Amino acid sequence: MNKLSIVVPVYNEKDLVLDVLKKVKEIKIEGKDVEIIVVDDCSTDGTREILKEHGSEYADKILYHDVNQGKGAALKTGFSEITGDVAIVQDADFEYDPMEIPSVVEPIFSGEADVCYGSRFLNNEYKGYKANQMANKVLTDLSNFMTGLKVPDMETCYKAFKADFIKNIDIKEKRFGFEPEITAKMSKSNLIYTEVPISYYPRSKEEGKKIKLKDGFRALYCIAKYR
Repeated sequence: MNKLSIVVPVYNEKDLVLDVLKKVKEIKIEGKDVEIIVVDDCSTDGTREILKEHGSEYADKILYHDVNQGKGAALKTGFSEITGDVAIVQDADFEYDPMEIPSVVEPIFSGEADVCYGSRFLNNEYKGYKANQMANKVLTDLSNFMTGLKVPDMETCYKAFKADFIKNIDIKEKRFGFEPEITAKMSKSNLIYTEVPISYYPRSKEEGKKIKLKDGFRALYCIAKYR
């Protein structure tokens, strides 16, 4: 396995998107090629225009949705275009540090695992708003109960997969229901799972965080639906 694909879903991140892509472009993994695939989910704040003007300096492919559909839909589009052996998700903000991507994908490249999640709860004190932390724990515990897994952080952005798995999964959830959906489908695939500790730098709704209360209820539905 010689190539990593990084899929970056983007929606209304005009102030951060290029800085994030610059950082992602700096990722180096010895002996591995890295491709960056950006999917703009019909941004309306100028992000699309920024990507059209400057995005090709940092990304290998930029795909554009004509209608806003959600993170899950953007990831489905991005995963369909990957050419690497391993794929990982990077959000278009700095809640997660792109420089930690090599540590998340290493267990897959080394043959230790087929799937690796970057957990905000391993060897780190979770940083975040109390309500979000509590919701995350409830959803993760319910997901683990349904799947039989012992995932410490089901809702984490940093999920890395062998490409032949993620390319062949029919992702149904268009928004943040992707997280419990893919975790449930992974649990049924007899894949070797592991996790590594990562950092987390949460932002508020005012700073651009997009997940909403309705996404929490949808996650509950998805945990039951895809169990």
